[in-house]
Amino acid sequence: MTFLAILGALLILSVLFDAFEAMILPRRLTRRLRVTRLVYWSTWPIWSFLPRRRPPSSFRENFLSWYGPLSMIFMLAVWAAGLVFGFALLYRTLGAPELSNGSKAGFWVCLYMSGTTFFTLGFGDIVPHQAITRGLAVAEAGIGFGFLGAVIGYLPVIYTAFSKRETHISMLDGRAGSPPTAAEILARHGRAKALDRIDVLLANWEIGSAQMLETHVSYPVLIYYRSHHENQSWVAALTAVADTCALIVAGIEGIDRWQAQLTFAILRHTMVDLLAVANEVPATGYADRLPKPELDTLRDYLDAAGVRCCRGPEADEQLRHLRAMYEPYLHALSSHLVLPVTPWSNAGMAQDNWKSSPYVPS
Repeated sequence: MTFLAILGALLILSVLFDAFEAMILPRRLTRRLRVTRLVYWSTWPIWSFLPRRRPPSSFRENFLSWYGPLSMIFMLAVWAAGLVFGFALLYRTLGAPELSNGSKAGFWVCLYMSGTTFFTLGFGDIVPHQAITRGLAVAEAGIGFGFLGAVIGYLPVIYTAFSKRETHISMLDGRAGSPPTAAEILARHGRAKALDRIDVLLANWEIGSAQMLETHVSYPVLIYYRSHHENQSWVAALTAVADTCALIVAGIEGIDRWQAQLTFAILRHTMVDLLAVANEVPATGYADRLPKPELDTLRDYLDAAGVRCCRGPEADEQLRHLRAMYEPYLHALSSHLVLPVTPWSNAGMAQDNWKSSPYVPS
């Protein structure tokens, strides 16, 4: 009996501590033994098992998009179940309540009482008579009420952070197409004779990436929330902007490198920390996204758009060095989340979502 009481108390404390860390404490946690981490570690591989083995399609993307919201609801249910079960163990071992006919309650009746107390139903058909069980009932009702309040406050924060992230991604559509690429970002600015304004885009993404870092580290479930459009994702957006920064830092005539260096720094910081949130390690042995022939083709494409890239061994080496700083993290995030890493260039075939419509005139 003493062992069950200790087990119940430990279960309650672990659930409360885990819920506090997930919903209230705004920092990345490195402790491996957590209820939240165990839930996502066990459910995401199961949910994504079949989609990983299917080609990209609307059905696959829609199916994967359900995981984020459902996992959050499931996580809340796990916390609630853990608290109800823990208090039921305490009721049963520290002084079983009595039924209305005066008989002692068994474990399943204690579990029923714990559930009605936690959700503040209070039918009155089971009554605790001992001081310790009365105190536990009051404590559980208070915890249940506070838990409900925390959940009500938690959901708007999640969707506000998701909305801010998607705003930056949607605004990239007109500047880079969908899915976005570095070649299209630079080429469109070059054709518009607006290379001097690319700093504005990079400065906005410096802020957006910092916001993403803070919100997604504080609320890890956000990494599983997918964009509204199938050809957009936060991984693709980070890829395109990071590639753009790398090309600018490696050398492009008429563009100052300072803002690109600042944006590149926060982008890499975001990738590194979010990969840790996903409990993954940097990828190795992945295919080269930009072999030398494709790099030359990319530079030719940009030259035709009025964007003059620096060429030569020094520029090539600097670009390789910059890519090595973030591409392993991007590929690992892509593999874990089943979100493709976009190419450096799509040969001018980018499509803009704002030009498309589900309604075709007759």
